[in-house]
Amino acid sequence: MANTSPASVIAPSTRTVIIGVDDSCFSEYAFNSAMLTDPGVVHELVKEEEIRTRQLVHKYSEKMKQFGLGGKMKQMTGKVGESIIETSRAEHADLIIVGTRGMSKVRRTFLGSVSDYLVHHANVPVLVCRHKEFDAQHDRVHHHHHHR
Repeated sequence: MANTSPASVIAPSTRTVIIGVDDSCFSEYAFNSAMLTDPGVVHELVKEEEIRTRQLVHKYSEKMKQFGLGGKMKQMTGKVGESIIETSRAEHADLIIVGTRGMSKVRRTFLGSVSDYLVHHANVPVLVCRHKEFDAQHDRVHHHHHHR
């Protein structure tokens, strides 16, 4: 009988995985998915994400056509803010327009905000569009109102 410690048995297949979480259902889904060790399941998740990405590109390509806009959709990887800045420079953009999720100051401090990043790092104007209904709902839930 060989004398093997559990570490020597586990070590060849051990990987360090970082799972970013917050209090959203998306983080819970990601965490639960990470706990699945079947590579087939991971492959399926990647395929699902590719389908969602294609659907998103199609949706906004169609919206651009409906509004009679020329242009192109571009799929990017990496840090969102940095990718948008890089693309705006490569495409010689005159303006960047983004939405905001209306995170609290604390969440923005810890998680960062793409719109904040863009406002501080872009070399062109950035228009940040707030969703009034979402803001009103967020204020009611958190029982404090921002003075605008």
